[in-house]
Amino acid sequence: MIGSVYRRYIKNNLFMKLLLSFALITILTIITLSYLMYHVMSQSVVQREMDNQKKAMESVNAFLSEKYESVQSMVLGVYRDPRLAADISYFLQHDFRDYIEHGLNRYYEEDVAPYGLSYFANRLEDDPDIRNLMLYSAEKQYLYVYNRQKSAKLHMTDAVHSYIPDAMALDNKNVSVPNPWIRKEIDQWDPRLFAVRAVMNDKNSLKYIGQLLIYFDSDGIWKSLASYKETLKGTILVLTPNGDVIFDSSGTYYGKSYPYMGQIQQETGMLEQESYITTLAQNQAGYVVVGTIPKQEIAAASQGWRRTIIIASVLGILIAILFPSLVVINFAKRTNKIIRFMKKVETGDLTSRIIEPKEDELGQISRSFNDMLDELNRYIERVYKAEIRQKHTEFVALQARVNPHFLYNTLEVIRMRAISQGAQDVAEMIFSLSALFRNVVQQKAVYTLKDELEACRLYLELFRIRYKDRFTYAIECDRELYGIPVVKMFLQPIIENYIVHGIEADRDDNHAVIRFSRENGTIRVRVEDNGRGIEPQRLEEIKEALGAPEEIGGSFGLRVVYERLKLLHGNRAGMELKSKPGVGTTVTVWFPEKEGAGESDV
Repeated sequence: MIGSVYRRYIKNNLFMKLLLSFALITILTIITLSYLMYHVMSQSVVQREMDNQKKAMESVNAFLSEKYESVQSMVLGVYRDPRLAADISYFLQHDFRDYIEHGLNRYYEEDVAPYGLSYFANRLEDDPDIRNLMLYSAEKQYLYVYNRQKSAKLHMTDAVHSYIPDAMALDNKNVSVPNPWIRKEIDQWDPRLFAVRAVMNDKNSLKYIGQLLIYFDSDGIWKSLASYKETLKGTILVLTPNGDVIFDSSGTYYGKSYPYMGQIQQETGMLEQESYITTLAQNQAGYVVVGTIPKQEIAAASQGWRRTIIIASVLGILIAILFPSLVVINFAKRTNKIIRFMKKVETGDLTSRIIEPKEDELGQISRSFNDMLDELNRYIERVYKAEIRQKHTEFVALQARVNPHFLYNTLEVIRMRAISQGAQDVAEMIFSLSALFRNVVQQKAVYTLKDELEACRLYLELFRIRYKDRFTYAIECDRELYGIPVVKMFLQPIIENYIVHGIEADRDDNHAVIRFSRENGTIRVRVEDNGRGIEPQRLEEIKEALGAPEEIGGSFGLRVVYERLKLLHGNRAGMELKSKPGVGTTVTVWFPEKEGAGESDV
């Protein structure tokens, strides 16, 4: 099936091959460019989304760092104020009852009220993200807790009743998730919290006396993501080194350990699904910010680009194929039209012409072919008509050509009889006539100027003998012109006109001259006589008759010579007549030197 289609429509169809090749190249090029464009755009979308997520992660990190620094700043604020530092140190190293009594005594003695605890209460009011603020006494093992309701409560957390002392004894200055024992103690079970702890030492002795522990609301992180909320893709998490979830923008892993801690150091990894992974570590605070974007989610973001590129590619392919196809089909139709016309010419119809008004290559081919047909028709007409005229002239000139050998023998008998009778001039005339007949009748492949001059000489010799001393002639021609091909008997009718109509028998100075010359590739023949001449009116009639059909006008001999020259040589040949009554006539004939050489009718 495919083979038959190829042989029928493609194998010998150049335009179909060009069209298919162009279509294939165009489709492959557009598909390749579309793929590269889609790949570049996809990478651009991935990079844009990851850059956007990274900026959001930096905002989260800035928020957490700010909270971490604020806790450290609270402790430094205590150390900068000696009275405040002394008050807090006394609070953390004595029972709460002793601290109250100590404060009252100072108030009575120094008129200075204790303000250590109020310092932290004020910090709680200043930061809306603080859910709980706690002071832990390492020596007395109690926990003093502030909450958002501006109430404070003292919790005894000795090792007998809880594991809080053990948990607080761990060297953990990092941002972390709230300890479950502390949660239980203060009845705080909100999973969206993170803890920041700071060690407190006695300013004078640098003795470890307790800790400042603050629970921040993780939802406060969303404030740092406010400008990214609409465009943010994927999930942002804040994790502790052991995988506890401090913040989860998806809300999935609060209160759990993150199950993919082993994959977060990779650029891509299989989490819930294949995802891009970005990490941002905070070594001082001990947490890591992780951003994950599922590849499928980014692919969905690229869906619009992919659809646009596919539509643009399809339209590009259709346009790139449609318009060239129309052009190729148009050229194919015009080419097939030329082929059909050539086949028509092959059958012999030389009158048809290709109608092609356009100026492109096919139009030039069509016009060149039409010009070739015109030239071919002119050539056929010229050669054909020249041959007819040649045969007709020979027939008119030689009626006795039916049996030339009989004529030659008869003339030879008459010549010998004249010699025997002493009529020497008659014998010479008969000899010249016999030679003239032989020259005219014989067939040659190439008839040269030398042959024509010999025929003219024999003809003129007859009349020289006839008129004896009353007629003379001269032929002037360079020998180098002898070999030029010429039309047979193109001079004889001109000379005959002079003998028949121009010579005057009562004069003894009748004279005719034939001169040949070569001028820029053109042969010019000038026949001059001093005969009767031609009356002006008759001269005009002869000139008009030269171009007239055979049935119209007279001067058959001159007209035949003129037509044969025109048919064979075209406009480069011509004839001119000049005459004056009582003075003579001049006939000038010219034709190109080389054109027509080798023609069978020459």
